[in-house]
Parts: sequence; structure tokens; C-alpha cells
Amino acid sequence: MKIAVVGTGYVGLVTGTCFAEVGIDVTCIDIDQRKIDNLKQGILPIYEPGLEEMVTRNVAAGRLHFSTSLAESIRDADVAFIAVGTPPGEDGSADLKYVLAVARGIGENMNSYGVIVTKSTVPVGTAAKVRKEIEDALAKRGADIDFDVASNPEFLKEGAAIDDFLKPDRIVVGVASERAEEVMRRLYKPFLLNGHPIIFMDIPSAEMTKYAANSMLATKISFMNDIANLCEIMGADVNKVRLGIGSDARIGNKFIYPGIGYGGSCFPKDVKALIKTAAENGYQMQVLKAVESVNENQKSVLFSKVQQHFGSDLAGKHIAVWGLSFKPKTDDMREAPSLVIIDKLLDAGCTVTAYDPVAMKEAQHSLGERITYAKDQLSALIDADALLVVTEWPEFRSPNFEVMGRLLKQRVVFDGRNIYDADEMEKAGFAYHCIGIRTKHREPASHQTA
Repeated sequence: MKIAVVGTGYVGLVTGTCFAEVGIDVTCIDIDQRKIDNLKQGILPIYEPGLEEMVTRNVAAGRLHFSTSLAESIRDADVAFIAVGTPPGEDGSADLKYVLAVARGIGENMNSYGVIVTKSTVPVGTAAKVRKEIEDALAKRGADIDFDVASNPEFLKEGAAIDDFLKPDRIVVGVASERAEEVMRRLYKPFLLNGHPIIFMDIPSAEMTKYAANSMLATKISFMNDIANLCEIMGADVNKVRLGIGSDARIGNKFIYPGIGYGGSCFPKDVKALIKTAAENGYQMQVLKAVESVNENQKSVLFSKVQQHFGSDLAGKHIAVWGLSFKPKTDDMREAPSLVIIDKLLDAGCTVTAYDPVAMKEAQHSLGERITYAKDQLSALIDADALLVVTEWPEFRSPNFEVMGRLLKQRVVFDGRNIYDADEMEKAGFAYHCIGIRTKHREPASHQTA
């Protein structure tokens, strides 16, 4: 079986590489010649644990190929995945121009039956648009070639994408024919041998499943952040509340950790897109609008705590930041809370030194030279008035607090991910501020966001 994967971004590269890992012949296609040349040399455009080694191994084995030619790659493909970007438009809707351009290119070049699969996160109804583009391109050629369109949304967590693909909770596939179902079942057979479930459904339901899943997870995050803010005002401990509700099997203990808001390439974009899709069809997603609003406010909570501690005039303060990526084990800076926090600090007249294990190069695209980038986490602390913990990288969890205290100008820590124990921090002589717990440095007051 041969497959083509169009797009070598996060989804496309992981998808193509993992299919090659189970023995399938895969060609990944991208219009960016430099990116393809780099991939052929084992240089990846993204950071994902274990991916570089897997790419190198499968290229060497002759199962994984990279090309800029859609025309050559599509001709012998049994399945073609469309995995290009769907960036949000100004109104929040998903921009489908890249998806439809690929569909058009497939129609211009395919010469035998194949299943065309949307792997990109796309709104309900996109598969029908993809089908029309292909049909129109075939008609212009005067070609009578049968094909099917399917939807196969991805459910990959950045930082754990390989395990998520090779050992999935579920595989969701939307099809409109028995033939397409048979092809997709054969494609995923290596994954089914270990008992991972494949769920076939109609195409619109598969398209909706991806948005519904991400929106539900975003809702849990924003709900917990809302509860955390109220806990802080009322004197409750959100960590104890989290344990109390997480033990309820109907709620579960995942995605109920308070923090400084979600970011990344999926949740913000998908929540906006689902709100927009609903509005276009005459329906208002009131819960998701609140989810989005809470999340935007939450990104400013840590800055508000800095103002509450030092006063509104922050000019001249030097701040250390640990963590830049939106979550650990990735260099993804898209919609990262760190960008909001750092912008606010700089606007207030602060200087910032930051450290992140893998994301500093990527962060420079957004932050440039407006901040200083430290060589390691301890160097970032030198002469800083405070430390802000923004991303919960494992290496930040058990630092030497005595060394930290000597390097910092003032022993002040703002923990945006609640990775430290408040009592331990205070015994070590730190003024400690976290999310959803009123420490002795945090007086009860109405919740504010900057």
C-alpha cells in the first residue's frame, strides 16, 4: 500500500512517519523546497520527542520519502492525506484555501481510484468542498476517475504525538462508501492488532468530532481556571478542590489543572472556528464564548499578580521567565501565554530574561531581541526581582531553592503552573504566588485581570 501525505507540518510529518514505521510506503509532500531538502538530511521543522530518530530510521529503510511534486507522488497513491494548515481568519473561521488548493491539485494529477482524506482540522462540510474541487479538476481534464473522500481527524498531543498515533485511544474515520471504509480499515490494520478501536461514521460527524473534542477539553481548562480564581478570592485551595472533584468518575482528573490559560495550534483556533461555524448557521455557542473569554483573561492573571506584589509602577524591574512554549515537550509558540505575559511586562517598563529548554529559537520569531535569552535556567535568575514560571517543564520542578535565592535580587516567585508547594516555598524564604491558592502574600480582593 502506498500513501501520500500533503503537508509536512506537525500533523503531516507525524502522520507520514508513523505510517512508515508500521511498514507502509509513504511520500510526504510540501511546496517548500528548503523544508524538503532539510527533511531529506534529517533536519526537522518541528520539535517532537522521538520524531527525528523515527524519520531518520524510516528514510534509511526506504519507506519514507520527501518530495515537492504532488503530481508525481499522487499517481500511485492508494490514499492521499491532506494535512496542510487551516489558519484562522480575522473572523475566527478556518481558512480552507490551502486544503482546497491541494484537492484541486489532486484532481489535476490522479490517474486511478484513491481515497482522499482530510487530516487537517476542518469545519463540517469541508469534505463536500474537497470533493467538488476534485470533480471540477477531473472534468476539466475530461477524465472519468472514481474516487472517495474521507475524514480522519487527528487527536495528537504535542509532546506525546508518536505514542498517540501508534497507540491511539480511538481512530475516527468518516466515510461515504463501503469501498472507502475497506481501504481505510486496511490502512489502519497494523494499529488494530493491539486492540485500538476504529470508529467509522458519516463524514460530517467525523468532522464535528474533532472540534467537539478539543472544545470540551478547552472548556474543562477554562472552567477550572474560573474556579481557581474564585478559590483565591474565597480562601479555598484549588489543588484540594481539584482532587475532590477529580475523584468523581463522571468528571475525571484530566485537564482540570489550573494555570494561565491554554494555547497552541489547536484549542484556540478550533474553539474560534466552532463558534464561527455555529454563527454562520444561526446558532450561538454561548458556553464556548465564555470558555474563550475566560482563557484570554487568564493569560493576564500572572501579570496582575506581579502588579499586586510590586505596585502598578513596574518600570525598571527585571523579571526572569522560565518557559516560553505553550506546554512542555514542544517548541510551539502559537498562542503561548508567555507572549501575552512578556508583552505586558515590557509595556510596563520591565526587562526580561527568559529560558526554555527547546523553544527559544522559535520564540525569537515573535519576541525578537526585546528580551534576553539565558543559556540555562539558573542564569536567567541573576539579579532578577522575581521569577515567573510560565511553562511546567520537568526540569523546573525540583530546583535548588537555596541557589535560586542567592541568584535572585528578591526572593519572589510567581508560579503560573502550581508546580511548587506553597508551604515549602515560604519556609525557604520566598514570597510565593500561584494560581487558585491564597498565600500569605496574597490578600483577599476582587479578582482583577490586566
